[in-house]
Amino acid sequence: MATHARRHVLPGFKLSLGFTWTYVGLLVLIPLSSLFLKTFSLTWPQFWETVTAPRALAAYRLSFGASFAAALANVVFGLLVAWVLVRYRFPGRSFVESLVDLPFALPTAVAGLTLTTLFSSKGWYGQHLEALGFKVAYSSVGVAVALTFIGLPFVVRTVQPVLEDIDADVEEAAATLGATPTQTFTRVLFPAILPALLSGFTLAFARALGEYGSVVFISGNMPLRTEIVPLLIVTKLEQYDYAGATAIAVVMLVASFLLLLVVNVLQRWSHRRLEARPGA
Repeated sequence: MATHARRHVLPGFKLSLGFTWTYVGLLVLIPLSSLFLKTFSLTWPQFWETVTAPRALAAYRLSFGASFAAALANVVFGLLVAWVLVRYRFPGRSFVESLVDLPFALPTAVAGLTLTTLFSSKGWYGQHLEALGFKVAYSSVGVAVALTFIGLPFVVRTVQPVLEDIDADVEEAAATLGATPTQTFTRVLFPAILPALLSGFTLAFARALGEYGSVVFISGNMPLRTEIVPLLIVTKLEQYDYAGATAIAVVMLVASFLLLLVVNVLQRWSHRRLEARPGA
C-alpha cells in the first residue's frame, strides 16, 4: 500500500528541531552557561563561603519560603476565583476577568508601590492591621503578599480551562448517586483538576522566585530579615562583586531547576494516574 508523507502547516521535523535548538541555545543555554563560567573564577572555598554566608542563607529562606507560601495561597484562592468565573454568571463578570489578568500587564514596580502604600502604617489596610498587631509592610509577610499578587493569574488561567471542560452534569450525577459536596469535590473534581493545579503552582512559584520589582519596596530590604535573593544579587553587582553575585545566582538557578523538575515529575504521575482511572 502506498504511503504518503504527512504534510504539516509548519516546516518539517528536522527544520523545526534545528530552529528550536538554535532559539533555545541563543536565549537560554548560552546566557546560563556564561553565568556558570563567571562563577568558575572563584575557588571552591570562596564559592562555598559566598553561598553559605549568613546573609545569603537568610535571603534563601525568605525567597523560597515566601514564594512557597504565596504559591500555596494562590492554589487555594485561584481555584475559588476560577470556579466562580466558570460556574456562575453575574454582573461585572467580564470586569473581574480583566482584573485577574492585571498583574500580567501592570509594571511590577507600580504594584510594589501600590501595595506598600496600602499596607504601610498609615495605609488603608495597614493602619487597621497594625492596630490588630499585624505588621505587613517592611516584613516577611509583606513579601509574601507581593508574591501572591503577581502569582494569582498563573493559577486562575491554568485551572479555568480545565474547569470549563468538566460538565456541571458530572456534579449533578454524583449528587444523585448520594455523594456529599465534599465527596463530589474530593473524588470527582479534585483528581481532574490536580494536574492543572500543580502546573499553576509551579508557574506561580517559579515566577515568585525571580520577582524583584514588586518586592523591593514593600520588603524594606533589611539584611538578614527582609532581604530577598534578587536584591542581594543586585547589591553585590553594585559593589562590583560580580563573581559573588553569579555564585548566588547559580545556587538559585540549580535549586529552582531541581524544584521544577520534581513538580514536573509529580505532574506526569498525576496525569498517568488520571488516565488510568476507569472511565477516563
